[in-house]
Amino acid sequence: MKRILYTTFFLFIGWTAFSQDIVIQGTAPGAEGRIITLSIFSDPITNTEQILTRVKIDSTGNFSLSAPVDKPMVGKLSIEFHDAGLFISPGKIYNINILPYKYNDVKELNPFINSTNLQIELIKLPVDDINYLIGAFDDIYNAFLVEHFNALYRDHNKALLDTLKTKLASTIGEPDDPYVRYYMEYKLANLVQLTQSMNQATIGYRYFTTRPVLYNNVEYMDFFNSYFTKYITVTSRILKKNDYHALLSVQEPYPALMKALAEDSIIKPEQLRELVLLKSLMEMYNSSPDDQKKIIEVLNSIEHQSIIQQNRLIAKNLKQTLTNLQPGTHAPTFQLRNRDNTGSVKLDSLRGKIVVLNFWTSYCTGCTNEMELIKPMVEKFKEKLVFVSVSSEYYWTRMQLFLNMKKDWNWTFLHIGDQIGILKAYDVRSLPLFIIIDKDGNIYKYAAGFPSNGLENSIEQLLQLSK
Repeated sequence: MKRILYTTFFLFIGWTAFSQDIVIQGTAPGAEGRIITLSIFSDPITNTEQILTRVKIDSTGNFSLSAPVDKPMVGKLSIEFHDAGLFISPGKIYNINILPYKYNDVKELNPFINSTNLQIELIKLPVDDINYLIGAFDDIYNAFLVEHFNALYRDHNKALLDTLKTKLASTIGEPDDPYVRYYMEYKLANLVQLTQSMNQATIGYRYFTTRPVLYNNVEYMDFFNSYFTKYITVTSRILKKNDYHALLSVQEPYPALMKALAEDSIIKPEQLRELVLLKSLMEMYNSSPDDQKKIIEVLNSIEHQSIIQQNRLIAKNLKQTLTNLQPGTHAPTFQLRNRDNTGSVKLDSLRGKIVVLNFWTSYCTGCTNEMELIKPMVEKFKEKLVFVSVSSEYYWTRMQLFLNMKKDWNWTFLHIGDQIGILKAYDVRSLPLFIIIDKDGNIYKYAAGFPSNGLENSIEQLLQLSK
């Protein structure tokens, strides 16, 4: 059987098993010579991406990826900024076709804006495969939801939920795979909430208090994130009396917060309670700027003191996510080819010097206009810092041809090549983008002003501080 997937939301899912290689092989018409990447996500709160393997698609459009995995999980296939997802299990071989796509049509546009969901076909899929079972369930569930949404949402027709369960039982039955069973149960839990078949407290008790935390189940975590959004600051009546700003200020805020949360019986289990705290700290970080430093301190405590390994990892990833590109944090490193394609430059090799980094393309008029204004600054600061301009356009030859007309642009130019992850690391959503990095390799200013508006002043300020 062939099944087309359009998945865009992925989590690291799985059950304990022995590590075995999975193999994904197939074709990607139109992507010849490009890099295809297989990745997973290391936790269900931050969705921090972890690359398993990457290979170049050959000249006929064929590829083969393999990597060890120890449990079923969702894999993310990426070609440049275009993604698709499928479930992968230890020891399995997957034959897929990525449907044809004209990658060149958007090669010179902002990849964040023009990314596309790749459509993939799974070939000769066994009926007991997770992809098959979840696909069959989703087909029935989605069609039922579309047909009966008003009756479910507006009329709270609880009987329809039983109708759907009966239909699923007759077509899919009770799957043997525990992941699939939980997937189905927690997706149906959304309809329990939609039809108000249970009150919120009963839903919390049934689906969370009395159940293990299923970090690795995408539907469990989807329901978790929905149910516990702003839970400790808005939803929970019991917790409203707590002043969390005050608790963050005590000498040991981590145990104080855990003790306060224990007053709510729904999140009484320590593992669940700590996970709710982590989600809440992430929400509070953006809504309470004055508490941000204290929140990072609590996350640091959880990372080093929690008895739950997965919660420690989430705390670590949250710290990195929340502080990414903030002043004082380490600038994402890279190694890119130079303007003449005769060598490469590694960002870390410039440690000890102030670096003014910018991203640009030759077809971005705003970029080239600003870079004309860099020339006098290069001469003025040539003994004190390094200017590094990274071209994010697709073809190196296009950058080279443009720079051949700009002989007086005599600073360091690099080309992004196939390392588009650098654009993600620096969150390059508009061009030009300027960043100032201090002598220790840490972010001093992101985003810095343009050469026409404040960049030079920021450089002078950092030079004064560096004396």
